[in-house]
Amino acid sequence: MTDTGKTTRSVVKERELHHAPEKVWRALTQKHLMEEWLMKSDFKPEVGHRFDLEADWGKVSCEVLAVEPHKSLSYSWAAHGLESVVTWTLTETDTGTHLKMEQSGFGPGHDQAYHGARTGWEQFLDRLEEVIATLDKEDAQ
Repeated sequence: MTDTGKTTRSVVKERELHHAPEKVWRALTQKHLMEEWLMKSDFKPEVGHRFDLEADWGKVSCEVLAVEPHKSLSYSWAAHGLESVVTWTLTETDTGTHLKMEQSGFGPGHDQAYHGARTGWEQFLDRLEEVIATLDKEDAQ
């Protein structure tokens, strides 16, 4: 094992959602739903699929690294010199789903990106919850 002496940090956000993992999974993986809470993309939940996330501030280049339907999703996240990994973990609970998002790989010199991610992911997760709530309304009709 090689120790490069570099310390990396992660941004971790967790939410208790009153929705089944299947519904949360839909919002995390269906392109048209992702665009409502995250960014425009050409995402497909297939390992090895390369996709871009596009916002008014720029583009994020990504590749799907792992997919376990209704349980976990992981993809690389490369933008503005930052090479990181975003991992979503869904755990079914008695009341719905415990959702954990971790973006790992913030090294020395990535302070601005780290602090931006801490704020940004809160906003993304707020919108994600709103999108999931609209699925409840659609499913009830």
